[in-house]
Amino acid sequence: MPKSFQLLLLLSLLAAPLHAQGTDSSIETEVQKSLSSKRFSGIQSTVAGGNVVLSGKVDLCATKEEAERRVHNKKGVISVSNRITVADAGDPVSDIDLRNKLAEKLAYDRVGYGTTTFNSFAIGVQNGVVNLGGTAYSPQDKASAISLVENYPGVKDVIDDIEVAPVSMNDDRIRVAAARAIYGFPSLSRYAIDPAKPIRITVVNGSLTLTGVVDSQADKDAAGIRANGVSGPFKVNNNLQVASHSTDAR
Repeated sequence: MPKSFQLLLLLSLLAAPLHAQGTDSSIETEVQKSLSSKRFSGIQSTVAGGNVVLSGKVDLCATKEEAERRVHNKKGVISVSNRITVADAGDPVSDIDLRNKLAEKLAYDRVGYGTTTFNSFAIGVQNGVVNLGGTAYSPQDKASAISLVENYPGVKDVIDDIEVAPVSMNDDRIRVAAARAIYGFPSLSRYAIDPAKPIRITVVNGSLTLTGVVDSQADKDAAGIRANGVSGPFKVNNNLQVASHSTDAR
């Protein structure tokens, strides 16, 4: 091997760590700039080889997630390890209480957008970590639900298992027809007055599912009969709960 080539190889090997250090330094500068606002003041960051580790403590899960999103967008960042923890919000709140409060908030989310009836979310909470499942009518409805939960005090983290219903004109037709059939039925019309729309109607590829809570078995049966009378769905699932036996579905 020519000596000139050996020298060039040696110089390149020596320069590589210096270049990496320089890159990490510039990334660290950009990370600190992106987290310079007051709400990120409890966050610390380290960079090694383009890999960023975030640590510290914040007040809301939303702040934790936003910090990671901001850092991910920085040039040169290869990965982000989010080790930020969420501080306890005042008096301790049990998982059951937190779940019930979130369920109430989610029940009225997106009221006024015309899609509340067509969203059905399930909530599970363990040690402050919230698992969100169910079906959202659109990506916007899903994003709104996640944002609501992430911004609620006491939520430590959010696991997103929400399915977004596929875009389908036929499914939309079934949704509207089912809503008219159910909420327009005399014995069920009182549920239409509630902005939370207690009877939720989701349709995925022609499969219609009813979820939510009604006052009596008679109301559940009536809603099921009305849904089955709608033309189009190949299957109808009546998963409505009677008030005294309700579960965590919303």
